[in-house]
Amino acid sequence: MRLTPEERETIILYNEAEDTASVYTHDPRLMDKLRKLHERDPEKVYPERPVLPDVATYTVPKRCVSIRPPYSDQRRTAQSERAKHHGITPPSREK
Repeated sequence: MRLTPEERETIILYNEAEDTASVYTHDPRLMDKLRKLHERDPEKVYPERPVLPDVATYTVPKRCVSIRPPYSDQRRTAQSERAKHHGITPPSREK
């Protein structure tokens, strides 16, 4: 059974007492990012249970979780122009 986009949740849980957070996700891009982080640093980022094709739960250092203010349109435009000036292009999303 395929999940709808509304059903493909990501849930991040942590508490003040522990230094780690639990990340449960159905998001394929986030699952890929977590897998790569695990390969790079398996002692700090690791699956809590076996990773399935459509869902994963990883333990990550709590400092990896952050909430930042959104970019203003002015900042986004300025950074886009700066990147174009330096010949920087976005990464390919092809798999």
